[in-house]
Amino acid sequence: MQKAIDELVRRRAEHVCEYCHFPQPPFHIEHIIARKHGGITIERNLALSCARCNFHKGPNLSGIDPETGATVLLFHPRRDEWKEHFQWRRAVLVGLTPSGRATIKVLEMNHSARIAAREQLILEGLLQVEPDLDFR
Repeated sequence: MQKAIDELVRRRAEHVCEYCHFPQPPFHIEHIIARKHGGITIERNLALSCARCNFHKGPNLSGIDPETGATVLLFHPRRDEWKEHFQWRRAVLVGLTPSGRATIKVLEMNHSARIAAREQLILEGLLQVEPDLDFR
């Protein structure tokens, strides 16, 4: 049963991190609501996460919006639409909402090493950013 759930999560995510859209392993099957907060292992509480996003998210459910200082819920891959919360500016992710900005901060999505890795993936054609948002 666990193998079937893992494959469903990977297929649903199209084999990219559901937070930062990084397209290369290692990936983890992540509990969106951590077990320590009562989250259970069912498909609607699981997301495909790159190791870096999973490590930085940990059991966090909220973060501080760096623009407003408000405490907000983090991006939730099962409830939220990615394009409503994030936008590419080449290899940098921009938060469009308080939730998007807080998620970028908590998960350290724009750490210099992540940006450099995404730049390389873009050059190699392994990471696609929307052409109208690609500010070369």
